[in-house]
Amino acid sequence: MRVPGASGSPLAPAWLEVPADVNALEAKLWAYDVERTSRGELAVGGIGVAQLAEEFGTPLFVLSEDDFRARARAFKDAFDGAFADVCGGVDVYYAGKAFLSSAVASWVAQEGLRLDTCSGGELAVAAKAGLAGELLGLHGNNKSDAEIERALDMGVGRIVVDSLDELERVAAIAAARADQDPERREVRAKVMLRLTPGVHAHTHEFIATAHEDQKFGLSMAPGTASADFRAEAAAAASAAEEAVAAAAGHDSVELLGLHCHIGSQIFEPEGFEVAAVKLLTFLATMRTTYSLALPELDLGGGHGIAYTPSDTPRPAAEIAQALAAVVRSTCGELGITPPRISIEPGRAIVGSAAFTLYRAGTTKDVLVDVPASGATATAVRRYLSVDGGMSDNARPVLYDADYSAVLAGRASDAAPQLTRVVGKHCESGDIVVRDVYLPEDVRRGDLVAVPGTGAYCWVLSSNYNYVGRPGVVAVRHGSARWIVRGETEQDLLSRDMGV
Repeated sequence: MRVPGASGSPLAPAWLEVPADVNALEAKLWAYDVERTSRGELAVGGIGVAQLAEEFGTPLFVLSEDDFRARARAFKDAFDGAFADVCGGVDVYYAGKAFLSSAVASWVAQEGLRLDTCSGGELAVAAKAGLAGELLGLHGNNKSDAEIERALDMGVGRIVVDSLDELERVAAIAAARADQDPERREVRAKVMLRLTPGVHAHTHEFIATAHEDQKFGLSMAPGTASADFRAEAAAAASAAEEAVAAAAGHDSVELLGLHCHIGSQIFEPEGFEVAAVKLLTFLATMRTTYSLALPELDLGGGHGIAYTPSDTPRPAAEIAQALAAVVRSTCGELGITPPRISIEPGRAIVGSAAFTLYRAGTTKDVLVDVPASGATATAVRRYLSVDGGMSDNARPVLYDADYSAVLAGRASDAAPQLTRVVGKHCESGDIVVRDVYLPEDVRRGDLVAVPGTGAYCWVLSSNYNYVGRPGVVAVRHGSARWIVRGETEQDLLSRDMGV
């Protein structure tokens, strides 16, 4: 909420309002159990940030286990309810690429979800957590033979195939295993085909994944099938159709259905709905052309969260109802039995469940030129350095991602000051929060919290400037514990082989 009569800084972006109360928490940015105590300190699950900083150090990822579990249940319950009369419910796969540890994998299974992985390493985490293979999926546009072998060894519930080349390798590896071991003869690779429906989500170019000009998936565009396949079928056949025909022809492959993913951090419903219609229509065509009734359809994830007060994410129930209505009506129009639907939320479950806790360091005020009615005026931009940065949150430098921040260790009566929160690394692009109003009296040693860092922050972290990656602490019922410990200097030097 904007302060009545406050003009704000001319350097602030249009969406950023001067807060009426600089100590207030915007609820949609935080885990539900984050609050300010009567002393003004930020607390999560009943534990104050000062205690967390003293026990675990900073920077620190602080994850609310209860909030994570609640968001996971919300997706499962909302989609099961919405699709109950369509296909009996929905398989919800948590997208482990957002954030994964063995503890998180166990929470996922306990809340009735499945787990989507993208590498052999993520499969190893799932195995460490004791998840059954049938609860897992394996993604990736360039899976190694070793990763495919591992998936088959673990009995993963589905391998999401990304290309014709990969389909042939999966089929060949599965067939060779059957030839080498008679007991494996009846075990086939369970496959879904990832298609690109040509739906362009309104998001950053690097996280939009359903348009044609990118690395993922099999094109649904006419004329993209190989010359050999087109010679035997219609000239306007697509690579997606070619893949369906090829998969159906392999005895070592069980073709479960189709998969798509239109991008990430998406708020608009239309993209998901258009993609669903296109894939359901394709399913109907495959039934007519090849007499294949593919039983499953994955509509992906990418559901957005609030990183700043201007973001407006949709509740899980609203997403579920909209998609169920489209699937219900489209299947009726096409005269097909609705496939079993699955989805893959990741960010929408873990993103707001965590925040990063930093300790403030140096501050610097600089004068910046601001064009004003034919003349040039100046305004002050404050830089606040913290003890982390792009090594624990690469998203601002990768995607121009915006975040918010609050003074966490205490409340303040000082006026709001437009502030740029920056890291400690030797890069001018090392920006944690580009624009936020923080109290004017923030000083060295203060604790600062940045919400919404549960997804794609720890997993993209690095050792730039030989800085150790922060650990992750899970908080629940008044207790906190490491689920991923922070790196030490010994960890950093452990692979250095010496002179």
